[in-house]
Amino acid sequence: MCRMARPRKPLLSRELIVETASALVDAEGLDAVSTRRLAAELGVSGPSLYNHFRSKDEILEAVADSVSAQVDLSMFAAEDGRDWRTALHDWAHSYRSALAAHPHLVPVLAQGPGRRPAGLRLADAVFGAMVRAGWPPGHATRIGALMRYFITGSALGSFARGFVDDATAYNPADYPHLGQAHLLAEHRKQVDEGAFESGLRALLDGLTLQYEELKHE
Repeated sequence: MCRMARPRKPLLSRELIVETASALVDAEGLDAVSTRRLAAELGVSGPSLYNHFRSKDEILEAVADSVSAQVDLSMFAAEDGRDWRTALHDWAHSYRSALAAHPHLVPVLAQGPGRRPAGLRLADAVFGAMVRAGWPPGHATRIGALMRYFITGSALGSFARGFVDDATAYNPADYPHLGQAHLLAEHRKQVDEGAFESGLRALLDGLTLQYEELKHE
């Protein structure tokens, strides 16, 4: 009789380590990741991880970069045809969606791209598109910064979830204007996404005024 070949364990790779670490971060937060925990999850010895990454921090950097790689940058391509304002609007929504899917990684991403390739491609795409649209380099740099502040800030937490769903917590004698605050959590998506869109439009309106002023200087 022919013996059935025993299934082989999947070969350890950078991609598998990043995927496993990402799942841990999403489920339990940044503190859940350690080389010992990852080795146990992957069914390998701890030292084998060092064939691919030099440290836990390097693994987390790769996980963060994998999130940046999920952000759509197609709107910044020269051949795309979207004007700078529309491109920023569409990109901001794609960026926020990627961050919202991995909220525990937002503090890492908020620090900036560092040496992360996908993060640097993102920064390069935004800056290049703004300069190509006629923004002076200094302004283009500030636009990239303020967009990152706004998007990462919006993804750090939920305004709606910051209020408990207990009406008795909002005594009218103490908080006369919070009579409906206990309903916010129930409408979290509508509140949080609506606030993001309102803020984004206000930000872009302000930039549009600056852009027109620059054209007439």
